[in-house]
Order: sequence, then C-alpha cells, then structure tokens
Amino acid sequence: MTPQQITLVQATFADVKPIATTAAELFYNRLFTLDPALRPLFKGDMGQQGQMLMSMIGAAVSGLKDLERLAPVVRQLGARHVRYGVQAQHYATVGSALLWTLDQGLGDKFTPAVREAWTAAYTLLSDVMLLGAMEEEAAISG
Repeated sequence: MTPQQITLVQATFADVKPIATTAAELFYNRLFTLDPALRPLFKGDMGQQGQMLMSMIGAAVSGLKDLERLAPVVRQLGARHVRYGVQAQHYATVGSALLWTLDQGLGDKFTPAVREAWTAAYTLLSDVMLLGAMEEEAAISG
C-alpha cells in the first residue's frame, strides 16, 4: 500500500465511524446474501458481533502505518478464525461484502481511488490473516 492509500483508507473510515452500527448491519446482510452458508459461523448477538467487527476494522485501519506491529496481531486473528470454521474461500466473499458496504455507506466519497485503496488494504490484511490460518491448520493437522 502506498502512503496515499493508507491516508485514504483512514480518512474514509473516519466517515464510516458515525454510521458504524448501520455499516455493520449492511455488511452482514450483504455477506449472508452472497453466501448464506456463512450464517451458521456467526453465533450469538449480531449487534455485538457488528461492534466487534467495526472495532477490529478500526484497529486494523489505525495500524496501517505500522505494519510491523499490526501484522502479528492480524496473523493471530487469521489463526483464530480457523477455529470458527472460516475457510480460505470465505475471504473473497468478505472482501466483496466489505467493499459493497463501503460503497453504500460512503456514497459519493467512495471514489475509484478510495475503492482501490480499500481493496489494497483488504488484500494486504486478508493475505496476512490467511498466512496465520495456514499455520494454524498445519499445527492442527500436524
């Protein structure tokens, strides 16, 4: 990611914060529309799940300027998601739902440059999560 992309992601996430509850609802509705088989992976209160989602995204977005510190945390997150039943192919669906949600929530502010920046951020973070997931799967099966 370029410094400009990091700035765009951080600035536009600041615009999402005031609508975080709505954004989380939009995200999960879109996720389950794209892949209804994912619904059983989410247990418990979806409002609370949405708060955790927005908190996690916020922490990741804040940490983009310090990847050395962020990467191990994101890697561990990927490892934990294995235990929840998340599979590698789910990451693309999550990315699609995230970009759609940002488009809905940001409206005209979701420019092509912003879309590209968020795509780069999600690709980077999901690649690190997938690395953690692969390590966890190897540890479980080994």
